[in-house]
Amino acid sequence: MNLKVVPEPAQEKLRDFSGSSGRQTKKGTPHEVASGDTHKRNPGFPLDLDWVERVRMNRSALERRAATIGARRTVKKDWQAAWLLRAITLMDLTTLNSDDTAGRVERLCAKARHPVRQDIIDGLGVGKLRIMPAAVCVYHAFVKTAVDALEGTGIPVAAVSTAFPHGLAPLETKLKEIEASVADGAGEIDIVIERHMVLNGDWQGLYDQIRAFRKACGDAHIKTILGTGELATLNNVAKASLVCMLAGADFIKTSTGKEKVNASLPVSLAMIRMIRWFAEQTGIEIGYKPAGGIATAKVALDYMALMKEELGTHWLQPHLFRFGASSLLTDIERQLEHNLTGHYAADYRMPMV
Repeated sequence: MNLKVVPEPAQEKLRDFSGSSGRQTKKGTPHEVASGDTHKRNPGFPLDLDWVERVRMNRSALERRAATIGARRTVKKDWQAAWLLRAITLMDLTTLNSDDTAGRVERLCAKARHPVRQDIIDGLGVGKLRIMPAAVCVYHAFVKTAVDALEGTGIPVAAVSTAFPHGLAPLETKLKEIEASVADGAGEIDIVIERHMVLNGDWQGLYDQIRAFRKACGDAHIKTILGTGELATLNNVAKASLVCMLAGADFIKTSTGKEKVNASLPVSLAMIRMIRWFAEQTGIEIGYKPAGGIATAKVALDYMALMKEELGTHWLQPHLFRFGASSLLTDIERQLEHNLTGHYAADYRMPMV
């Protein structure tokens, strides 16, 4: 295959925007920013019910704003390649299927070690960059398998816990599951909230559970999955986001990927604006993770543009933004090959597992 070499100015674009922004902490989680300043973890705050009740979201305004993202924001050619390489470093490479096996998880981890074919990396001239996903996300049963398969890479393992995807199990059971995942080496825990607490306005109950989950996580960072497609209104989504952040969440996440409705731009906009409001009031930066239905490079670029416009380029770092994705990497790799050759490859040339 005759691959063109990206011109030197384009290589600079790739170096400027695509590389991993974080250094690795003890468990491999990128929680330090490129400047060397340690990212301040959310310590949690007392539940402020007055603040929660003041939250209001205008669905029509959010939908109009979200509709402008894909229509007027686009990146092309070498800039697009740079954004897509950055997208890989923001990805929680995920397998959460009922038929998962240790072999499948090991193959996923092998892909995480080499997410893009070497000929594409060489053609883009980015061989010196650390292009790897932010984490590999698996069920608790496969945490140890993934930790062993990723040894030496600095890629952390994220475990879904607390009776994923429904969250309906006794609290003690869920706490033990978190503790077991951390003991097996998980550096990040994706927990599921009980949606009925939001629907019934039981903010104290939700706050208390997240506080307990945060304590059980210890040094492992906690992502709270809201299940936004089952929360009925954007006001509920925004209020649940705030309560989780007050309780100490490091990330707020849209969905399990198992709901009928998963991540969407209007829902993301509501959650992102709560993150911005929280940062303005507390000085603490919270991460955001859309998940479910993000399967193409174009959709990924829309989410990245939304983050850049609403929170700034600073938020496009692994410790502040993630994609929950299983098939997204395949399309990104196809787009990167198209950038080099002008032709789209078949999916089977970029196998995941």
